[in-house]
Amino acid sequence: MDMKRDYYEDIELFSSATVFVWSMVLLVFLFTMPFFIPDYYFYLCNIILVHVILAVGLNILVGYTGQISLGHAGFFAIGAYGTALLMTHLQVPFFPSLIAAGLIAAFFGFIIGLPALRLEGPYLAIATLGFGLTIMHVIGRWDIFGGRMGIQAPPLDIGVPQMGFSMVLDTDIKIYYLILAITVILVICARNLMKTRIGRAFVAIRDDDIAAEVMGVNLTIFKTLSFAVSAFYAGVAGGLFAFVLGFFDPFTFNLILSIIFLVMIVVGGLGSVLGGIMGATLITYLQYEFLKNIEERPYIGDLLVKFSKKYLTVIGLENFSAIALGLIMIGIVIFEPLGMFGIWIRIKKYWKTWPF
Repeated sequence: MDMKRDYYEDIELFSSATVFVWSMVLLVFLFTMPFFIPDYYFYLCNIILVHVILAVGLNILVGYTGQISLGHAGFFAIGAYGTALLMTHLQVPFFPSLIAAGLIAAFFGFIIGLPALRLEGPYLAIATLGFGLTIMHVIGRWDIFGGRMGIQAPPLDIGVPQMGFSMVLDTDIKIYYLILAITVILVICARNLMKTRIGRAFVAIRDDDIAAEVMGVNLTIFKTLSFAVSAFYAGVAGGLFAFVLGFFDPFTFNLILSIIFLVMIVVGGLGSVLGGIMGATLITYLQYEFLKNIEERPYIGDLLVKFSKKYLTVIGLENFSAIALGLIMIGIVIFEPLGMFGIWIRIKKYWKTWPF
């Protein structure tokens, strides 16, 4: 057990010299990836980083506060459309547009958080699910959002073109550096937030909201605040996702997307920032790369095609990705409730106590 000697250790960014060194190694690796990884991988890297931001925010709500949400695709959509429309119609620069879209998503998160004061469990899940579906259909019916045809994201100009300063990011690698920097900042903010009084209040509500209220935690403030913070992360992630895709429509932000977001944090590990990062990385890689064209994979692809022809239909292979993600989630829940973070904890314990 790690014994703390003063309160400052609760808010230290690096708990030891070892953590500092490995964190620096990881950052150097991430920032130098374009020098030794082919360019076509950076579209996938950008999506992974966007999902990391959203998963970390969703984990604040679900993992740390214990409030379920199946409507985060709605906040994701608000961030994407809000950023694109502010830049296109109001000529607002990129960074203010991204922050404003995140704050708009946070406002809707606050509103959705109000039912959390009286609802919990499956009832709260249904309420958030209704919000996500409503956002998708509202966007699809209003012409300002492009209707069902969708909209094209404007060029990603991180400068201030209204003042004559323009800096357009026109390649996946340039966009990668931008998203990476924002991801690092937001992950650090989430990690430090959970060390503060607010973070401890979130955890107290998760463990026992009645006991937390008796101890002085204002449930109205902190439950709605957790929804707002989580929605802000989703809004920022959605704003970045808009420029990764370039073109998007309302059906991009469907119910399945909200479920996949929940799968990410369950597989990664609830109540852990690192778990959210690992879960988002694994599930996104499986969904966008490994399982995308499963029939083309050596050995396993041929077996699946033969199995499908004999017992199912070849068309059914298109649904194999969803089936595989479901099986992974079931396996994690049964064999490792702490997710990938629990596996990481066991590896660390084994390493520290080896060879004893």
